[in-house]
Amino acid sequence: MIPKGKLLIIGGHEDKGDEVVGENLIVHKKIETKSHFEILGTLISKIPRTSHIIEIIASASSIPLEMEALYINSFKQEGFTEVGIIKVESIKDANNPDSIKRIEDAHAVFFTGGDQSKLISLIVQTKLLASIRNKYYSDEHFIVGGTSAGAMAMPEIIITGGVIGAALYKGEIEMSKGLDLIKDIIVDTHFIKRGRFARLAHAVTLNRLCLGIGLEENTALIISEGNMAECMGSGMIILIDGSKIGTTNIDVVDDTTPIVVENLKISIIAEGSCYLLRERRILIKNIRYTGLF
Repeated sequence: MIPKGKLLIIGGHEDKGDEVVGENLIVHKKIETKSHFEILGTLISKIPRTSHIIEIIASASSIPLEMEALYINSFKQEGFTEVGIIKVESIKDANNPDSIKRIEDAHAVFFTGGDQSKLISLIVQTKLLASIRNKYYSDEHFIVGGTSAGAMAMPEIIITGGVIGAALYKGEIEMSKGLDLIKDIIVDTHFIKRGRFARLAHAVTLNRLCLGIGLEENTALIISEGNMAECMGSGMIILIDGSKIGTTNIDVVDDTTPIVVENLKISIIAEGSCYLLRERRILIKNIRYTGLF
């Protein structure tokens, strides 16, 4: 079944003054940085309504009250006045009929960052998630957005943790079932800044039919019809395709032997380009293609 709505997955952004000691990498930004409030604002403003209702779910956060205030103020600065908070602190909350009604009336629902495992534990197999999924599949003007942990939680299979080391070893990645809003992708966020290439490569090698999507901060993918993914924002997105993996020892090694992998396919996209998730192909705006497209 092809979803009519859109998914918006955002790589997050940290601005807490906690730069790594000794960091000497200079990042040159030639595209104006866009916050996730601006990215979602740009997308939701295209919905043909006189006003737009955004519902925020901050359950993944360890400081939900602060996150709620931040998001309400930031979205209001972008011109959206009907911004609400759906509080989900228990399974009972996630089955509250009032919350279900609010999803049915909303034009967008947005999951904040935090801990994806916490978010999953609170809303999987609840009426709230069923309502979000139903509207995503049936309403062409509905947007499900998420940043950081909120983005990582959306696929069927998700990363919940793992060690980032100098080599890959068996058992050093943690994965689980996610919100299952989209299949055959695995999302990782803060991708360049936190050096998560090896972690996503590990996840893809274990799940070779899945496309790994590494989102840098202030960068997003807008996914339409579950397939057309348009890049927006100031950073890059790394795509890891494991469908053609050749030699690998991942299925036979013990936990002291490094994992090796042959033929991982790496692609890079940025603003101005799209990617067909099922076909595994880049499309660049204003370039004419021959052949299949």
